[in-house]
Amino acid sequence: MQQTLKAIYRNGTFILQTACNLPEDVEVELVVQSPQVIPPKITDINERRNFLKSLVERMQQNPIPPTAPQFTRDMLHERR
Repeated sequence: MQQTLKAIYRNGTFILQTACNLPEDVEVELVVQSPQVIPPKITDINERRNFLKSLVERMQQNPIPPTAPQFTRDMLHERR
């Protein structure tokens, strides 16, 4: 069973932001998705240029397949 729950990490504890119907003592696996994009800490301009070039090359080698699901605008934006 897969269930997506939102939580905030505070003082070493995950505080749920959505309702949870899990039984007591059930083991779960957490996948952390940070909402923030953290830029690489590359200060040298040439090293940064090489990093970006490598990143673009990897993206071009792994294109989104034509059979990938198409998302609507509503699907891409959370509604509360």
